[in-house]
Amino acid sequence: MFVNNMITEESIKLQSKMLKSMEFLRDIASKKDEHIGATPKELVFEEDKMKLYHYIPKVKNPCKVPLLMVYALINRQYMVDLQPDRSLVKKMLEEGLDVYIIDWGYPKPEDMYLTMDDYINGYIYDSVEFICKKHNLEKINLLGICQGGTFSTIFSAQHPEKVNSLIAMVTPVDFETNDGLLFRWGKDADMDLMVDTFGVVPGDLMNEGYKLLNPFYLFYNKYISMVDTATDIDKMKNFMRMERWIADAPDQPGEVLRQFINDLYQENKLVKGEFEIGGEKVHLENIDMPLLNIYAELDTLVPNAASIPLNDLVSSKDKEYFSLPVGHIGMYTSSKSQKVLAPKIAEWVKKRSE
Repeated sequence: MFVNNMITEESIKLQSKMLKSMEFLRDIASKKDEHIGATPKELVFEEDKMKLYHYIPKVKNPCKVPLLMVYALINRQYMVDLQPDRSLVKKMLEEGLDVYIIDWGYPKPEDMYLTMDDYINGYIYDSVEFICKKHNLEKINLLGICQGGTFSTIFSAQHPEKVNSLIAMVTPVDFETNDGLLFRWGKDADMDLMVDTFGVVPGDLMNEGYKLLNPFYLFYNKYISMVDTATDIDKMKNFMRMERWIADAPDQPGEVLRQFINDLYQENKLVKGEFEIGGEKVHLENIDMPLLNIYAELDTLVPNAASIPLNDLVSSKDKEYFSLPVGHIGMYTSSKSQKVLAPKIAEWVKKRSE
């Protein structure tokens, strides 16, 4: 009887917590969150669905050579500005950098034939050209993140005269490794069938695949743990911001995804010197500008074995590794990264922009 009473009491407490958490969630979800992507910025250039934003500098004399951030097509770029106390962008501005960022927007069925060439030699090139003309410069600093890092690396190899320095953050380059489920699955994925079926691949479908990389946590554990913070409004808001970002998954232009998976994940053409866009092969040894290769030591999405080899594939004499004991998302949001990552990037960039 005593045990039964204890179980009943615990069940009532759990139900009460769950009801309170649902009330908090309902209240938070019904309101616009002014803290997401709150760092002030202005739209300065747009082309098709791509938008280029310039963050308002926070110091009187920012770095003379601007930094362009290129995020992945998958998920949204405001992860680097998720909230004021977890914002890589805000920290870099406070450290004196002049920062631009590309917002890829949300592809629609009419974008199904866009290629990697359109994104790299089209949108990224035009954004770099705009910044160069605005600042009367021949080259800028380029920071690419994840898939956006792969795009930035390819851009730097094709247009080294436009890049003052390259920062590759959690960037896959060598796809030979089988570390991590994503790299194993990518080698066996029938991307031709998926692209031919959908044209523009649904972001929700992609998201479900990513959740399967860590199903216990992403489907169950984080929601169970959430109950314990049900009455902490700040923690609940943090939780909801991350959930909104995870759910905000743009659809993927089919031809970009086809080439990214077939040529890189399955055939590793970039490392072999066989990858081709715009009718030209991409040679990584053309990258001769300063290189900062940043990787997350606990990354399960982009294994270290996929990022580290970049330094040996370029001809840059000024090249450096930097790592943190965090995961893929923790690189932008963890307390460790907030303390050291932005100062490191800012110091490295400013030294090479004098």
